[in-house]
Amino acid sequence: MNNLIKDATAIPVNEPQPTVSYSVITLTDPRRPLPLELRVTAPIGGEKLPVVLLSHGHGPSLYIPSKDGYGPLVEFYAGRGFIVIQPTHLNSKVAGLPADAAGGPLFWRSRVEDMSTIIDQLDAIEAAMPPIAGRIDRDRIAVVGHSLGGQTAGLLLGAHLTDPKDPDAQDVDVIDRRIKAGIMLAAPGNGGDNLSEMAADRYSFFNPDFSHLTTPTLVVVGEDDASPHLTVSGPAWHADAYRDSPGAECLLTIKGGGHGLGGIAGYDARETDDEDAERMEIVLRMTWAYLRSALYADDQAWTAACSALAEHAAAHAEVECR
Repeated sequence: MNNLIKDATAIPVNEPQPTVSYSVITLTDPRRPLPLELRVTAPIGGEKLPVVLLSHGHGPSLYIPSKDGYGPLVEFYAGRGFIVIQPTHLNSKVAGLPADAAGGPLFWRSRVEDMSTIIDQLDAIEAAMPPIAGRIDRDRIAVVGHSLGGQTAGLLLGAHLTDPKDPDAQDVDVIDRRIKAGIMLAAPGNGGDNLSEMAADRYSFFNPDFSHLTTPTLVVVGEDDASPHLTVSGPAWHADAYRDSPGAECLLTIKGGGHGLGGIAGYDARETDDEDAERMEIVLRMTWAYLRSALYADDQAWTAACSALAEHAAAHAEVECR
């Protein structure tokens, strides 16, 4: 029970079940100067469980941009049938590298490699976490990313990237076809003239080509997420993936929402510029429903969620699909 949530409860979801979480699980990758640290959270019951790879953002907190953040998303997804795997990327303050290290400042390429490494080493993850041994459905893997993690997700889903300042980063294609669906939460949009002066100087790799993103994808944006430090295009910038990619099927807009989308990065967190339990619950329920239907062709969770949102919670969010 949560007294802060009212309209969002009309959006149907499965009843939660108990979960188990293991941390730290460590993987090695010869491309990586540090071990890859993970948290894995899974429901206690069920077989052939789908997987969510959750890519954290790059925010002001010390621990949220790591395997220890995004509790609301992790608890919701795992409690309703997903194995959630959270890497600590190299941009993490608590367990990463300095911004001036090779690959910095945001380590966009390493972040993508982290997610593919996880899929490569699912056997090792099972061995390190006996409660999930033999229960992973390797044919149903999704990626979810917030903010900078949204860029990571987009690249894995098929978007290309060109960094005008890096001759080794021209039309980069790092799609992982083992990933069958994805969600981009408040992700960076197009580069070039869309970027702020600071972003064009420091983050010139925010220059995607979404025309190659063909994997089924939900794009989620905050109506008031202007991100002026990154873009001169206003909140619409975060919806570029929906407008420009063939794979982004639907756009979920959170009315009044900022970059934190109601608080998905953590409860009472510095990352949350728009803490609102109702908005957050809508994001949790709608994204869970999308993943269910994207990974299971006969699952009507997304259709039911969209209908309930329109009928009971239209004051808080809206969905556009094509």
